Amino acid sequence: MTSTPGTLYVVATPIGNLADSSPRSIDILRAADIIACEDTRTTRTLLAHHGIGARTVALHAHNERDAGEKLLRALHGGSTVALVSDAGTPAVSDPGAMLVAAAHRAGLRVVPVPGPSAAVAAYSASGFVGGSFQFAGFLPAGKKSSLEQLDVPWPVVLYEAPHRVLETVTALLERFGPERELVIAREISKKFEEIARMTLEAAPAWLAAGPHRQDGEFVLILGPGEQKLPGRAEAERVLGILLEHLPASEAAKLASKITGVPKKELYAIAVKRTK
Repeated sequence: MTSTPGTLYVVATPIGNLADSSPRSIDILRAADIIACEDTRTTRTLLAHHGIGARTVALHAHNERDAGEKLLRALHGGSTVALVSDAGTPAVSDPGAMLVAAAHRAGLRVVPVPGPSAAVAAYSASGFVGGSFQFAGFLPAGKKSSLEQLDVPWPVVLYEAPHRVLETVTALLERFGPERELVIAREISKKFEEIARMTLEAAPAWLAAGPHRQDGEFVLILGPGEQKLPGRAEAERVLGILLEHLPASEAAKLASKITGVPKKELYAIAVKRTK
């Protein structure tokens, strides 16, 4: 007799305050045959708080492929699997997306159990007005070129680790200038939560103002840039491509001919980008 395939539940868990667990999320975790965790030690703290003794297995960045195959077999065998990360919503700058994708390919049922998200929580407390924002997650280490994609006319949400936050804020200041606004949210929903909005010029000093200002988990929200005319945006895109192969003066001259934007303006941008 063939068993009915199980369901993969993608369960959001608290980002700090354990009271943020939803009744539904606790019911799902309690009923699960297997709970796939980014770190079993972290998840067991949550499970113990709610008196849940389900089986836990590790699913993290270093074993996601192998662990995912075993979980797929369990799902095909009829097991209910709950996927969680250390905090917040799984598969959003956390492991789990590979397992979810594989479950879809296998025709298995995938059910999200909504709940806490550090990105959305920080954005809701930012005060930036608009109908959209960009989620960029963690920036690649040491690649300032990745900042170019953040120059958009809507807020951009970033995650950052404590040992890199000052470096990242300084890089944002250098790239976008002192007047651009930034929201720094640290330790959301935890005892030492701080959410502050300021100019980029003030941000490094804010981080240095207290002994623990660079501790904890961070969400950074870069305020929206100026709305650019399509022609100017295209000119900057073309310039960026040309700068990969040509000196600033030649790239600006050629980009000007292609797009019609004055060479002088493009040269100023080119020099800034190549510093």
